[in-house]
Amino acid sequence: MTLTIGLTGSIATGKSTVSTMFKKFGIPVIDADLLAREVVEPGEEAYVKIRETFGDAVIQEDQRLDRQKLGELVFTNEHNREQLNKIVHPAVRERMLQQKKSYEAEEVPCIVLDIPLLFESKLSHLADIIVVVYVDEDVQTQRLMQRNGLTETEASQRMAAQMPVKEKAERADHVIDNNGTKQQTYEQLDKLLGQLNVI
Repeated sequence: MTLTIGLTGSIATGKSTVSTMFKKFGIPVIDADLLAREVVEPGEEAYVKIRETFGDAVIQEDQRLDRQKLGELVFTNEHNREQLNKIVHPAVRERMLQQKKSYEAEEVPCIVLDIPLLFESKLSHLADIIVVVYVDEDVQTQRLMQRNGLTETEASQRMAAQMPVKEKAERADHVIDNNGTKQQTYEQLDKLLGQLNVI
């Protein structure tokens, strides 16, 4: 039987770092962000719907999505964000479930569903256990400002668009504290995978 771990966190908490660590342990990771990019490639159904909904203003000359323009439209407008989510999320979910079934058919011991908006999208039921990557809010703000070159206000806006990471941690089965060094994070994951008997 394949154990499915739902991995989540919030923006700039280090979830991608932990996701990479899972891969180093030889555990397959199904990455929702990666799939979200795939499903909006030109010609895909979600791409067509986005173009119909938001118009050619969000399409670049090469016909690909202008992520920055689309981002500006959805980060500051709740209605736009909901519309985009209604298009992208079902397409991502469908592709994710296809990959999950494929790994289960191969009888791999463990897979990870890396879903940034696991709770917001009500996808907890897809996982057997949920792991949240946590950092303190001030650390999160600083990392986001540094990583994306944002002002404090912009960083706060993006963080406010998601459920607070503290709330996610309260709902998790396991929390990985990523306030410290990468080595400390790695050791927490190593210990957890040992307890779950998947390595």
